[in-house]
Amino acid sequence: MGCSCGHNHEKEKSCACHGHEHEREHEHTGCCHGDHAPSCGCHHQKNSRREGILLALGALFLACGIFLPLMPPFPLIFYLAALLLCGYPVFRAAAKNILHGEIFDEMLLMALASLGAFAIGEYAEGVMVLLLFQIGEMLQHRAVEKSRASIRALSDIRPDFALMEEKGQLRKVSLGDVAPGDVIIVRPGDRIPLDGEIIAGESLLDTAALTGESLPRPIREGERALSGCINLSSPLRIRVTHPYHQSTVSRILTLMEEAEQKKSRAARMITRFAKVYTPIVVISALLIFLIPVLLFRQDLQHWAHAALSFLVISCPCALVISVPLTYFAGIGAASRAGMLVKGGSDLEMLSRAEIIALDKTGTLTRGEFSLTGIFPIGMEKDQLLSLAAAAESMSTHPIARSVAAAWKGEMKKAENIREISGQGVCALVEGKRIAVGNERLMDAFGVALPRERPEGIALYAAVNEKYAGYLLLQDTLKLGAKEAVRQLKALGIRKILMLTGDTWEAARKTAEEAGMEEIHAGLLPQDKVALIEKAMEEKGKKGALIFLGDGINDAPVLARADTGVAMGGMGSAAAIEAADGVIMDDDLQKLPRAIRIARKTQRIVYQNILFSLLVKLAVMGLNLIFSLPLWICVFADVGVCMLAILNALRAMGWGRANKSS
Repeated sequence: MGCSCGHNHEKEKSCACHGHEHEREHEHTGCCHGDHAPSCGCHHQKNSRREGILLALGALFLACGIFLPLMPPFPLIFYLAALLLCGYPVFRAAAKNILHGEIFDEMLLMALASLGAFAIGEYAEGVMVLLLFQIGEMLQHRAVEKSRASIRALSDIRPDFALMEEKGQLRKVSLGDVAPGDVIIVRPGDRIPLDGEIIAGESLLDTAALTGESLPRPIREGERALSGCINLSSPLRIRVTHPYHQSTVSRILTLMEEAEQKKSRAARMITRFAKVYTPIVVISALLIFLIPVLLFRQDLQHWAHAALSFLVISCPCALVISVPLTYFAGIGAASRAGMLVKGGSDLEMLSRAEIIALDKTGTLTRGEFSLTGIFPIGMEKDQLLSLAAAAESMSTHPIARSVAAAWKGEMKKAENIREISGQGVCALVEGKRIAVGNERLMDAFGVALPRERPEGIALYAAVNEKYAGYLLLQDTLKLGAKEAVRQLKALGIRKILMLTGDTWEAARKTAEEAGMEEIHAGLLPQDKVALIEKAMEEKGKKGALIFLGDGINDAPVLARADTGVAMGGMGSAAAIEAADGVIMDDDLQKLPRAIRIARKTQRIVYQNILFSLLVKLAVMGLNLIFSLPLWICVFADVGVCMLAILNALRAMGWGRANKSS
């Protein structure tokens, strides 16, 4: 993972704390600081204690050098001891970075400033530079670790095992050994380990880890249960529907791992800026010293002091730490609000949302279709339904699942099943060629349809290329979809449009209920991509297009949009893989919440950049005029950095604040 100082820190094994050996990356939010603070808490605490002891001893020796009335060379000995104790991590980090080819960083700046102060006889200032810097670094690491611990808590939702009943006894089973179709038991107080369907029991679920909602949600037989939720009241028997690697918990953990690896445009800019900025600062400080002394015969000590102060003031730590930390805090806030964002670049795109496109089935609507009518031609209703259900039995499309579930008899065997994206399916059932789908599928088989088209969602059927009637289905708008559209309009989203493969009539009805005006119906996946590309040409230079979808056929559109958002509850694995963000409980109101969080995060990024640069420029100017003491320059640098970090951490609370918004 590339840290903000430009290093590539390779993955390695951490210590085996608490009996769990886990893979981690060296986490780092600023420029290199000796041993990078690892994510393993016990190791980090040992380093913090050791550095705290060294700093305390260094401060004690510094006080002895300043206040004890000792004869030379004793004060110098105390100062040297304080310099080594306070400066050991800095000198070691600077040396390591130079050996790795990273010469110009803030560690080198601090090392040069402290050693330079010693060279001109400013012993106390030389030690004070390192002491204040190290105290600032410790405070920064503590703030960063606090935010990281908060984020890690969001992804600490993976149970270690599942419970299965065997001969009347409960047996612990590894999650990887549980297959779809197996029945697991979830006791009160336990997390649901795998996605599945409740087959026995009623209970309340704590879904806060997935959705950010604090109120428990009732669940009963026949409903879907997502892994990661906590069973609160009664035992549940759950039939597993997905293996662990496709479960909600697994998806969350994967997304959280990806989140830190995707830098925003601002963070990438700051990284490039630091690489160019630091060498310029070192060369400028050298010129500030050499030009007055060599060309104009000015006082050597005065200009050496001015050059050293310039080095200290110019440290870019406030920028390289606070900008990535702000995005990290924003990602955590969005996660607590119920939407996982894969990286800072995606959060930045959300903040620039100008056009939003939504799929219909499974996104705006529940995607749980109910069969409202069977209208056969030349056969009985049960016969038409049984043939259609057999043909649809292997499809994962919500309409196909609803048709298959509507048939209560013995399922006929279907062969040579072929699913045609955006049209329907065809199969061989009892020696008959069955085609079930929309008008385009019927046209492809040369099947003539009646002139009058039914209102609603019609699924046409053909047997041996002859029209055999249609099934009428109904889908309902998701709870909160209308309010989500209203909130998006209130946020100033310029255009909200619906893209769907359904008929115009079905799309129009849904759009009217949701309060949307622009509809594009009867689309194939490639048609959706073409419309997205056209819409992207209409957005402003700084605007972004956001697409929400849930199906396999939405994956190309999710990948093409500036930011693709998948529905995590009902969404397909392909859609979630292609998306840049995931709404964990399929509640559309999470999108406007995430956009508000993204916009506030972006404002803090700009605040920190502007504040840091303005303060540094002001202190640089004052230093050239008044020749400020080195410790004041360090205090100003550390103070700016701490204020920027505290400002960044304000984003951590927005996830909770936005639950009620």
